[in-house]
Amino acid sequence: MGWFGKIVGGTIGFALGGPLGAVAGAAFGHTFDKKDEINYLGQGQGNRLSMGESAQMTFFVATFSMLAKITGADGHVSREEINSIENFMQQDLNLGPESRQAAVNIFHAAGDSPQTFQDFAAQFYNAFQYQPRLLEMMVDVLLRVSVSDGNLSESEERLIISAVNIFGLSDEIYRKLRSKYVAEFERYYAVLGCSRNDSVEQIKKRYRKLVFEYHPDKIMSKGLPDEFVKLAHDKFREIQEAYEYIKQERGIK
Repeated sequence: MGWFGKIVGGTIGFALGGPLGAVAGAAFGHTFDKKDEINYLGQGQGNRLSMGESAQMTFFVATFSMLAKITGADGHVSREEINSIENFMQQDLNLGPESRQAAVNIFHAAGDSPQTFQDFAAQFYNAFQYQPRLLEMMVDVLLRVSVSDGNLSESEERLIISAVNIFGLSDEIYRKLRSKYVAEFERYYAVLGCSRNDSVEQIKKRYRKLVFEYHPDKIMSKGLPDEFVKLAHDKFREIQEAYEYIKQERGIK
């Protein structure tokens, strides 16, 4: 990464600006504004980042800034999520020790920053709006890390969907990306309002509650319109199907 050497050497003539610039400044000890652009520019154009280098820097800072916000979305950064990020740094980006440390610095700076996940996503989109594959790649990385602990939480998916909307990606593209990491069984847990981390007793309790609420006899006794009764019947069948699947998957008797 040519831009990384220029930053480390303090000879950078590119004002990243915006939320990502604030994070980069905190992570690298520089302030990327108009004044400091002159201070760090040095002599001649050779110290400036090329267009390619500036794009690389934006992608790098945005990636680890967004990962910082999404892993903290559920209030806890798991060991599995950290491992997934480290694998991404080593296997996907082939980062050396110094670059990995820079990524860690960005991750911590972004996690502590007042800027939001959406702020970072918007700046990333502005930089790469004409490169849809890069936008899809970012969503892919966010999903991969989010599910690494065995569960895609509501708070995590809410942020990912906000990025999908900011990026202008279709629901179809998101579903296709999501299907790579979220198995079909997640849908059955969602029907019961449970997660895969819930205990067997919690799942049984939730199932019994839903069966009671949507049982056809109970619905019909309320004298509700036929259309609603049909919907309730469909919901009841959906609950039964979901519970049967989870029983098999969990070995529930």
